[in-house]
Amino acid sequence: MKKIKTTEAVGYVICHDITQIIKGEKKGIAFKKGHIVSSEDIPVLLSIGKDNLYVWEKEEGMLHENEAAEILCKVCKNDYMSTSDVKEGKIELFATEGGLLKIDIEKLREINSFGEMMIATRHSNFPVRKGDKLAGTRIIPLVIEQRKMEEAVKLVGDKPMMEILPFTNKKVGIVTTGNEVFYGRIKDTFGPVIREKLEDYNVEVLGQKILNDDPKLITQAIKDFIKEGAELIICTGGMSVDPDDTTPTAIQNTGAKIVSYGAPVLPGAMFLLAYYNDTLPIIGLPGCVMYAKRTIFDLVLPRIMANDKITLEDLASFGHGGLCLSCDICSFPNCSFGK
Repeated sequence: MKKIKTTEAVGYVICHDITQIIKGEKKGIAFKKGHIVSSEDIPVLLSIGKDNLYVWEKEEGMLHENEAAEILCKVCKNDYMSTSDVKEGKIELFATEGGLLKIDIEKLREINSFGEMMIATRHSNFPVRKGDKLAGTRIIPLVIEQRKMEEAVKLVGDKPMMEILPFTNKKVGIVTTGNEVFYGRIKDTFGPVIREKLEDYNVEVLGQKILNDDPKLITQAIKDFIKEGAELIICTGGMSVDPDDTTPTAIQNTGAKIVSYGAPVLPGAMFLLAYYNDTLPIIGLPGCVMYAKRTIFDLVLPRIMANDKITLEDLASFGHGGLCLSCDICSFPNCSFGK
């Protein structure tokens, strides 16, 4: 820290808060600690009575918090993201497009272990809308070693550790099974629930086929939707282990590869995920999707709509946080479910 004339302070960093008092009008901080003096600041500082300032001495290999914050932001910022202005070593990131937010959690943990810098984000693999805040980054001290920032950049590499996968427009086919619905004994209440959840995405529903429990007919209905250009097929009904629940068998008989029949999520344990030709998702939804506010369907649908292929390992990871508490007032996704 050194004392210099205010008129010679352009480009220097102020070491302490500077208060401005205007009788009857204002009393508050005019310049915060860490502020970089500009030519426009000089008249204001002189009017406050600051003929001299205490500033940080520029040291080789040290960066001001705002300079370092710009570097830290770059390791996060990717396409479809905008940033706030830098202020006191802090920058926030926002979504410019709706989509699925993905974060390299391991790299995030490592950077936050460096010390003197921090990045706080939303959860990975969750949907975001245009304008949503994604992350906040901050340098903790007023100055930081340039070496530390270079280590952070090297750790992340060429690809930023955050990305947004935009949602895609999909054609969807719905296959509803069950003798009770097919023969009109009860009204179908599954289809309306599915359509309502799909309204959050720009999809075209090709139609809904209501069938009995004949696995051959279910298999054929799925194949017919594939021929019509379906990019997602949702099967409802017939997903339990009863002998007459044949939907899992029918899905397998299409030639689709089953990723998993069952998931560590409640509600939604009897969920099935398969891929036809390794790209087209076919999902089997258990009955809980009809009546529960949030289920496994809410966790996988955003990823499917962003063409983010789901693996068995992904499904297994849902176990930690996969218990919905069925709150009276649902705040999903701003809750612990699926995280």
